[in-house]
Amino acid sequence: MDPKRLVAPYPSISIPEGADLESKIWKGIDLSPKPPIVPVSANEQKKTFVLKPGYKMEPVLSEPQIREPAAISFDGNGRMYVLELRTYMQDLDAKGELLPTSRISRWEDLDGDGVYETGTVFLDNLVFPRYVVPFGPNSILSMESNEDHVYRYTDTNGDGKADKKELFASGLGRSGNVEHQTSFLTWTMDNWMYSTYNNKRIRWTPTGVIQEESGNPWGQWGVTQDNYGTIFFQDGAGGVPQGFQFPIVYGNFQVKGALKEGFRVPYSLVKLADFQPGMQETKPDGSLSNVTGAAGNDVFRGDRLPQDLVGDYIYGEPVGRIVRRVVTEKIEGLSYLQNKYINEGSEFIQSTDPLFRPVDMATAPDGTLYIVDMYRGIIQQGEWTQEGSYLRTKIQQYQMDDIVGNGRIWRLSYEGLPRNTKKPKMYEESAEELIKHLEHPNGWWRDMAQQTLILNQDKSIVPELTKLASSSSNELTRIHALWTLEGLGELKVDLVKKFTQDPNPNIKIQGLRAAETLYKYGEKSLTEIYFEAAADNNHDVALQALLSAHVLKMDKIEKLISDTMKKNPSQGIQVIGRQLLDRLEEAKNSSSKRFEETERRLFGRGKAIFDNYCSTCHGPKGLGSPTGDGRLIAPAFSGSPRILGHPEYAVKVMLHGLQGAVDAQEYEGIMIPMNANDDEYIASVLSYIRNDFGNSGSFIKPDYVAKIRKDTESRKSVFTFDELIGEVPKALTFQDNWKVKASSTALLGVGSEKDPGYAFSYKGWKSDMSQEPGMWFMVQLPIPQMLTEVQFDSGKDEFPNQFSILVSDDGKSWKKVANAEGVPGVNTVAWKAQRKSSFLKIEIESKAEKAWSMKKLTLFSR
Repeated sequence: MDPKRLVAPYPSISIPEGADLESKIWKGIDLSPKPPIVPVSANEQKKTFVLKPGYKMEPVLSEPQIREPAAISFDGNGRMYVLELRTYMQDLDAKGELLPTSRISRWEDLDGDGVYETGTVFLDNLVFPRYVVPFGPNSILSMESNEDHVYRYTDTNGDGKADKKELFASGLGRSGNVEHQTSFLTWTMDNWMYSTYNNKRIRWTPTGVIQEESGNPWGQWGVTQDNYGTIFFQDGAGGVPQGFQFPIVYGNFQVKGALKEGFRVPYSLVKLADFQPGMQETKPDGSLSNVTGAAGNDVFRGDRLPQDLVGDYIYGEPVGRIVRRVVTEKIEGLSYLQNKYINEGSEFIQSTDPLFRPVDMATAPDGTLYIVDMYRGIIQQGEWTQEGSYLRTKIQQYQMDDIVGNGRIWRLSYEGLPRNTKKPKMYEESAEELIKHLEHPNGWWRDMAQQTLILNQDKSIVPELTKLASSSSNELTRIHALWTLEGLGELKVDLVKKFTQDPNPNIKIQGLRAAETLYKYGEKSLTEIYFEAAADNNHDVALQALLSAHVLKMDKIEKLISDTMKKNPSQGIQVIGRQLLDRLEEAKNSSSKRFEETERRLFGRGKAIFDNYCSTCHGPKGLGSPTGDGRLIAPAFSGSPRILGHPEYAVKVMLHGLQGAVDAQEYEGIMIPMNANDDEYIASVLSYIRNDFGNSGSFIKPDYVAKIRKDTESRKSVFTFDELIGEVPKALTFQDNWKVKASSTALLGVGSEKDPGYAFSYKGWKSDMSQEPGMWFMVQLPIPQMLTEVQFDSGKDEFPNQFSILVSDDGKSWKKVANAEGVPGVNTVAWKAQRKSSFLKIEIESKAEKAWSMKKLTLFSR
């Protein structure tokens, strides 16, 4: 902060021109000159916290070691990864927000004093990364803003810096400003990973990453789970938790009054009226009257804070400068939430420091709660701080716009409950040592041991896991052992049946949930356990049976729900049962509208063929059919990058077959050639599997199959994977050393640059004028490639009318390789490459009264 600001007279801020002082936003605003808000040291800030008796806050890491921390996560050795969003709101206009200067750092407490003094920049030069997920020794998952791909980054030489980058999964990104994109990918108890905004879930398996449809989480910044695998998503602008009724895989449910009266009222000690809703959400004392900017969350599951805190939901409200504790009341199967301290008109943690910005929290390996504090002036993205906005005037009044580059991570502890000083060493431990952590009283240890055992895929521990799941006296140990077996592919029917017959409702529910995996792999004999459980006297068990049967699309599901509703008058069964029936009816009506008529015909025929023929090897849910020895007969289709990748791969497999290992994975079966079938048969099957099992891909047309058939008609032998993958067009991943230029580039949104490279991301590129002949977009590659195809999405209206594709060796002499007429949505242009080229240019050939835009631009080479 500029020290001159401390000197009076202080700025006099004017009401922006055009502001309506009688509107709810502006009426009553006070813009009289005020002393500036001044940042203080962490030790000074500590004095500003108002805590409940017995609690205390201590900094474990702060600036200058870290800047702009937004999330943390601990790996199996207890090392803390910090997501540092170093470009977030560095001024009122969000300049440079998408520059590649953010990072992920990793920190350790080597001397055992509770302070993380030793750190390394694990991953640098990132564009506003969305999360950090520890994923085995010296390895993390992350995704950058405006991207669609999740990558795995690994430090292979032990120097503390990632040096290997591998594609992990695709299809998880979305466009929007940086506050409205996917965040917090989280591995949960059921061994699936969930994130905000995505109505799909993904899962690592030894044979690849698969995906399935899920509910819409409605979260913005924060994903966490309780001891029983119910996932909480933290809404941002909405300011409240979401998805907490049931695990989100079962969908979204509306429960009247789920947030009890008064829940939305925050009790803040900061009274600056400096929030985007303005005076309409300002209490008479100047504090916030309605939660509006929540971020970060945790269901506390540690063992070094009072026991009554375990299971309570904790989240930050950085606009109100509070951390809230939420208690859940379960009534007839439904959950109702309330602020723990509403009767006191208080919060779990309050601060009088206006710069306290709690944006994430986590149960730590030491059994306490860690809180991430961005400690900054502005906590609202630039879309809401523009010239003329209410919030901008308040930020200027208190001179908070340049209080940046700070950040603290706090430990919340309790008198008489010292933190656990034992450091995790899970990545060096044997399976026998890891399994003991499933009995740990701290949920973090149980979760990480389960994940590590599954990633290691050590089947020698199966007998011990089965014993724990069957007979441990610890309820949570039994549950984790069950799900570890599920993640190892060693879950057996007799064990889940034992769980569903247990007198403990929590155990019954986990059995019903885990049995879904076996059912999806073809164990239809388990149908009876769901029909029996629907009649259970326990509301939660009966509800779980209906939810599972519905998501599994069991036969006679409507009758099961209706019959259960007639017999069970409980509120949970009635409310959820009605919504499930409505959903089934809606699905019937919408199925006819999901695709165009031609696509619908291909999809329907493809499904019939798959169900009657392909499912034998590939599994009824596209997950592969187990052989009984931990292997699959054939690869899974769900989330498969091969199936969702270039369509030439799948067409050639069906025409000519495939044998041997696939992506280094051995399968029991062999894919025989299917070229005796006609083009529509093959197009139908492939279009279906590219658009079911959680997949969403383009349809394959019969004439495309005919073209590939003709091009390969001389082939007499079955493909091997390496041979096939070597000749199919490969998508080139955009790199920082690609040079991208355009004849015209518009500025797209706050915090953006006039960068045509955005065309390769979700954000996209757009010309700043209407289409004219000769307008161009050009890419220079660092290494010549055998370019053969271009694909981009121009949306509904701003597609190029007529355009050409040109390639060049030097950027001066150009050869036209294709002409095309643009269409709404995705445009694909392919050509036969004659030689490698370093330059590619897309050039407009006709006039149009509209701009030209492209996003998710992809170049393919052979």
